[in-house]
Amino acid sequence: MYKLEAKDAPDALGPYSQAIVTGDLVFLSGQLGMNKEKGALEEGVEAQTKQAFKNIGAVLAEEKLTLDNVVKVTVLLSDINDFAKVNEVYATQFNEPYPARSAFAVKDIPAGGLVEIEVIASKSK
Repeated sequence: MYKLEAKDAPDALGPYSQAIVTGDLVFLSGQLGMNKEKGALEEGVEAQTKQAFKNIGAVLAEEKLTLDNVVKVTVLLSDINDFAKVNEVYATQFNEPYPARSAFAVKDIPAGGLVEIEVIASKSK
């Protein structure tokens, strides 16, 4: 087991790793729509969703993986009414067979985010 740290993705906001690799699986911590260069969240749920996927891609790239290796996605929304907007962006990120997915509305997301996305990827996919 070892951790991944991508210089192109925002640093963890607490005592956790960007990702942990164990066997053929890579478990990514939730990614916000935080733009590392700006040091701030992107504006709006669509932009935050795109940035979260960009951050996910940067972490996966550390293991020479892409979104094609993702097998499970969990989406956390601060407002369930944003589901359709997030789903539109989400649909552009993956090809069939699509990963399994859960989506939940939660009370709050760290840093005032509108969306947080975590994934599990397989190195053997």
